[in-house]
Amino acid sequence: MAIRLLAALIALGLLHLQPQLAHWRGDAGFRRWVNQLGDTAGSGRILITVLVPVVVCALVIWLLHTLPLGALFLLIFALAVLLFSFGPHAFEADLEAIFKAPDQSSREAAAQALCDDCEHIPWQTAELGEATAYGALRRRFGVLFWFFLLGPAGALLYRLARQLGHDSSLALDPGARTFARYLANGLDWAPAQLMVFTLALVGHWDAVIGAWKRWHQQAAPNSWYLSNPGFLGAAARADVLTDVEGGDGYTEDRTDPLHELRRLRDALLRALLAWMTIVALIVIGGWIS
Repeated sequence: MAIRLLAALIALGLLHLQPQLAHWRGDAGFRRWVNQLGDTAGSGRILITVLVPVVVCALVIWLLHTLPLGALFLLIFALAVLLFSFGPHAFEADLEAIFKAPDQSSREAAAQALCDDCEHIPWQTAELGEATAYGALRRRFGVLFWFFLLGPAGALLYRLARQLGHDSSLALDPGARTFARYLANGLDWAPAQLMVFTLALVGHWDAVIGAWKRWHQQAAPNSWYLSNPGFLGAAARADVLTDVEGGDGYTEDRTDPLHELRRLRDALLRALLAWMTIVALIVIGGWIS
């Protein structure tokens, strides 16, 4: 776990200093692999497409453990896999592009990079908040969750499943595309749940948890894998639309999308710091024991 924590800290630091590192690789090789499996179909095709690279990744990790200076090589390999999994472009850089845009039309155009598969994100507070939360899940929190849980193989599993489930340009048959979406949504469920509670802790508890409860009361029992983790979108909408009463008895205006996007970015940063702190405490606890 200590190596995973160090790799995550280095990867996040590098992406903060050099966001273009998230573009360092192309996905042409993965696309060729998907096309080579064109004679298969349905769930079997997706399982083969995902599991073969993940098993190869696990074998590499096992081999690195047997080498001299294996811990160093494992750190480098974990860092490379993590940078790949954070791609195809840096989440924070996409947010900064919105803030630095000179006018509203440019900001709205830049906001489209937040979404993997939606048609259009309107320049409205609630929609921007929801798209930002999904972007943070799939390009930060989801990757880190599976990386800390299963190591580099977990991060790679999540990254490949996410691309298969949300990249409409991949040549997949209808059955395979449906199963890929189910797999991606299933892997989103646990980190999205943790994101909701972390956002509630660092933001507006009553609004976020209230929206989360209402969504679960209204949702179908199997909606957690049939569609996006809507509870996270509902929680993000509630957070950015909540009026906060100040000491003077007046409420703060929540109608400026750019202001709310900045505030949500700060909340997501605090949530990320909370996750890293918990992992650090687990590592320290392991050393003490």
